[in-house]
Amino acid sequence: MSSLKFCRRCNNVLYPKEDKDLKVLLYACRNCDHEELADNNIVYRNKIHHSVQRRTQELENVAADPTLPRTKSVRCSQCNHGEAVFFQAPVKGEEGMALIFVCCNPTCGNRWRD
Repeated sequence: MSSLKFCRRCNNVLYPKEDKDLKVLLYACRNCDHEELADNNIVYRNKIHHSVQRRTQELENVAADPTLPRTKSVRCSQCNHGEAVFFQAPVKGEEGMALIFVCCNPTCGNRWRD
């Protein structure tokens, strides 16, 4: 991951600049004519990691989503309702995917994994 780069001549921030003729990435100073070749082509990378619990909490009315599959073969441990929506999601610290169930009872919304 790259961090801020500074000009060796005037100590101002260097900004990414493309050399279209040579097809390379440079870092250039906006105050003087200093330019230097970039060590890699990544200017900025933003990695976002969310847990499955947080993702499902952020979704409102998951049980009302018509695109999610439904099942009546499971029972909610909280309210004993007999219908749930389900989807697959990666589980942190484990290999593979987990099946996440969300209770369709509007007053419950319990989430569990299989």
